[in-house]
Amino acid sequence: MSKIVVIGCVAGGASAAAKARRVDEQAEIVVFEKGPYVSFANCGLPYYISGQIPHKKSLLLQTPESFWKRFRVQIRVLHEVLKIDRESKTVIVKNLQTLSEFEEKYDTLVLSPGAQAVVPPMPGITLSNIFTVKTVPEADLIKGYIEKNKPKTAAVIGAGFIGLEMAEALHMLGLHVTVIEKLPQVLPPLDAEMADFVSRHLMRKGIHLVLNDGIKAFHGDNTANALELESGNRVPMDLAILSIGVRPELKLAKEAGLTIGEAGGIEVDECQQTSDPSVFAAGDAVESISYVSDHKTRIPLAGPANKQGRAAGANAAGQKLFFTGAQGTAIVKTMGITAAKTGFSAREAVQAGFKFFESYTHSSDHATYYPGADTMHIKLVVEQDSGRVLGAQIVGKEGVDKRIDVLAAAVFSDLKVFDLEKLDLAYAPQFSSAKDPVIMAGFAASNVLRKDVQTLTCEGLKKKIDQKENFQLVDVRTPGEFASGHLPGAVSVPIDDLRERISELDSQKQTIVYCRVGLRGYLAYRILKQNGFQEIYNLSGGILSCQALMGQEQPGEQMHVKTSHGETVPVQALKQIMTDKSCLAIDVREKDEFSYEHIQGTSLFPLSRLSSQIRSLPKDKALYV
Repeated sequence: MSKIVVIGCVAGGASAAAKARRVDEQAEIVVFEKGPYVSFANCGLPYYISGQIPHKKSLLLQTPESFWKRFRVQIRVLHEVLKIDRESKTVIVKNLQTLSEFEEKYDTLVLSPGAQAVVPPMPGITLSNIFTVKTVPEADLIKGYIEKNKPKTAAVIGAGFIGLEMAEALHMLGLHVTVIEKLPQVLPPLDAEMADFVSRHLMRKGIHLVLNDGIKAFHGDNTANALELESGNRVPMDLAILSIGVRPELKLAKEAGLTIGEAGGIEVDECQQTSDPSVFAAGDAVESISYVSDHKTRIPLAGPANKQGRAAGANAAGQKLFFTGAQGTAIVKTMGITAAKTGFSAREAVQAGFKFFESYTHSSDHATYYPGADTMHIKLVVEQDSGRVLGAQIVGKEGVDKRIDVLAAAVFSDLKVFDLEKLDLAYAPQFSSAKDPVIMAGFAASNVLRKDVQTLTCEGLKKKIDQKENFQLVDVRTPGEFASGHLPGAVSVPIDDLRERISELDSQKQTIVYCRVGLRGYLAYRILKQNGFQEIYNLSGGILSCQALMGQEQPGEQMHVKTSHGETVPVQALKQIMTDKSCLAIDVREKDEFSYEHIQGTSLFPLSRLSSQIRSLPKDKALYV
């Protein structure tokens, strides 16, 4: 009878132990876990803190008793493995309750130590109201502190997935939340222009963002009352959450002489076998193969950890089972907006040496004639010559999950953008459109490869402007849309007037056309191309993909609204004013812009139709425009 020892539980270790039992009913299987819980849903911790998951027991997937009853696996919680002796095939274990130490022999070993939250050394970091959120006990500490001390302000350091989920959780509990991120964007795995959609949504919902600034110190006595930024600014706070990232737990592996790979994790093969044939490893501490580039990487996510644990447990018990890689598919929802990513971002594609192009589409998440349709922003990263989908990013409110899963399957299967055009996806008006957003993304990218259109990203346009290149920039939206805001230097030639006004443009001059989302720009490109214009570009994704890079003012507290008396008031003041029923605020942009974003409580009166609707405006109310 063989003996299998597993170090660490949660996702990788628990999966390994359960799979090992399914492979070998006779094996003796022992799991050591230094924490108090066998397996818990750490991805659910922010929702437990907010109260959306009301009971802690909902997060506890197994207990030592339930695991033994079902799998006949010994789970010893509050037991820390101090050392691995590969020569004698033993581990030294410390009972954290009695503080006694003992040896445990193994025939095969599964190492699943996970990762720990990064806590940078700095003044004040150990003050009692500064927390990390990686385990159930840490979540309990946060909940207990909030219930006892009733904090009013909170700082979340780190704008990654967990950081933004924690920002939402604290906001739901009534705290004023500031999110601080050292990088110039939220959600670092995404490309900046996609993350910007999330940033602007968070600001509209009342989250204060501090980007491109790191933390330097916390100030206070027993508790911190302010944090100091690297810029010298201070942020007042009653509570802080550190969500800077995680660092793999490699101490045991290093001391045991196991090989650590170039990506900074435990090196394993496709069987999850380490440099020692008797030792397998899984979870956040190991390296994986990227499906996109075939290079080694680390992907500390629950999905890969579970699959790695399954393979490690099977192979430790004598079966052959392979884990061939991962692509980093991830999704987050915060404050009513969802962001997701699979495969490579543009930044990662550059680092891996791919030749690629970026394609943007902004489709409705379901048929626009069915109530509740909203814009879904999709970015594809496409290999230049082959058309292979290297990665995708999506930001929207509904239906992001199913679209990113379709694109994750495309990346996994090495599909081309031409294949996306042919997908047969489910359609009913409340779920999608006849041409699903994924299919539309395929159309747009395929048009580039077929050379039906030559596109330019907003970053590319900005470079042309910075380098003072000589080109004509043509806005093909309606006059009302143009009047409500346009890119610097653009001339207005609406798409429906383009054929009649084509002589106003110089066919020998480099021409860049754009609209709101890219579709009218594509139509303009085809018209101009077939009328003798040689060097033309359509701005991919239109003006919606260009707001951050072009420095357009974002909706927030700095924005002002004009009154009918010619005065201006800040947006935050307007929100308070609108609680008075004797006031009316109107938005004079076009319907598609209003649908995309507007100040809650305002009414739509497009400038292009205002003269015909003006009689319907009440004369007895104060008017804000």
